[in-house]
Amino acid sequence: MSDSNLAPTGPATGTAVPQLAPNHATGQTDLISLARYMTMLMLRNVTSDGYVIEDPVSPGQFSRPGCVLAAPSYPANTPGVDQDYVFNWVRDGAITAIEIALADLPAYPGGAVPTLADYVSFAALCQKNAEASNDVTLGHACFTIGGAVRPWSEQNDGPAIQSIALMTLFSQLDQPTQALARQMIETNLSYLLDVYQNKTTNLWEEYAGYSFFARAVQLRFFKEISTNSLGIAVPAGVADAISWLTQALEQHWNGELYVSVLDAPVQPGYDANIDIVSSVCYGAVDPMDTRLLATAAILRRQWADPASPSYYPINGADKEKGYGPLFGRYPGDHYDGDVAAPVEGGHPWALCTANYAEFQYRLATAIEAAGKLPYDDLSAPFFAALGLGASSDVATAAAALRSSSDAMVRAVIYHSDHYELSEQFDGTSGYEKSVSNLTWSYAAFLSAVRARGAASPAAPAASTKRTAARKA
Repeated sequence: MSDSNLAPTGPATGTAVPQLAPNHATGQTDLISLARYMTMLMLRNVTSDGYVIEDPVSPGQFSRPGCVLAAPSYPANTPGVDQDYVFNWVRDGAITAIEIALADLPAYPGGAVPTLADYVSFAALCQKNAEASNDVTLGHACFTIGGAVRPWSEQNDGPAIQSIALMTLFSQLDQPTQALARQMIETNLSYLLDVYQNKTTNLWEEYAGYSFFARAVQLRFFKEISTNSLGIAVPAGVADAISWLTQALEQHWNGELYVSVLDAPVQPGYDANIDIVSSVCYGAVDPMDTRLLATAAILRRQWADPASPSYYPINGADKEKGYGPLFGRYPGDHYDGDVAAPVEGGHPWALCTANYAEFQYRLATAIEAAGKLPYDDLSAPFFAALGLGASSDVATAAAALRSSSDAMVRAVIYHSDHYELSEQFDGTSGYEKSVSNLTWSYAAFLSAVRARGAASPAAPAASTKRTAARKA
């Protein structure tokens, strides 16, 4: 798009009318610098004693400090969307808390970062309310903005990723809040040791079975707690859990890809599922695993190949601009924010795209550390899509992976509403849809950019092509 500040935007009496706002030159935006702004956008969805919200469907009910909203979106303020996201999901809150902990926010006198201390207090309240309930477990996934149990499903990745978050932010707490966080981790640890072999509701809250994602996150937690320096005693059962979950993840390989959920009557088209790649970002899955790379190749092909029945047309348009592709959840998806009007095939998600980009950034770093490509018959299609082969050297492969991920992250920016991120993008037009300002979208973007920065100490020069951010 032209750099001109004059562009036709609607009916006018002349040949052109002034733009209401300058074009966003997303192709020239430094991603690491932009991450600071995205952090501020994400923090708008975290309550405090100075930022209190009222429950939109329960007048007189107010938020407690430290509640991480999934999104400030509910039907009355989001036409065409029938979902209420003004709740606290354990998983979303933990993923957000990890990014807050790594954002280098200032601490108050006493040594605590207030937002993190508030998060711990709110999470502890939710955990206490779940413990006191006769109807839910410590794996309960969703709570009101006041910390009360909301009727919802039990998702046993939640206590694991919450504990990972608490371990990540522990050093940024004052001593009383550290004691509370330690107690929460111990409670989660005891619970998970009892249930890690059981079925659970999966990441997308659609099926109860043996979830690859849940198992991967639990495995990461057990590995991290086994070497903790927080003064938490490690029960003997942790070593057995690590061994059992490592073997259990192997069972998800079907010879072609990793299967998302085992022993559940899932709908056709549930694989390849992006939750496999998300397990690299939040779980203990090695990005060098060639079976993972085989799955990743299928994920990319199903949404980026025009010959695929799951192809998103927007990926073709974006490719001409040097962006993308965008990724969805799974090929048989139909959720678009309005369950009353499902769209077969679904749409791409900001967080799914960011997770895939992060996986590739991590793979680039792992390849450099290993000094070789994890190349075999399984991973060959993945590398071929990047123009790489068995003879490609490490530097070339790492650069190709980072360049590919940059194009994905920049697609997310390009289709944002002036950098605000919704849950989904329309698969044809690219415009934002579903709930607005999804907290997880920001957190996933930040996590990806952080992986990029860790991989590349000197950020590569931005593209000279100027492009405009789409405004929904």
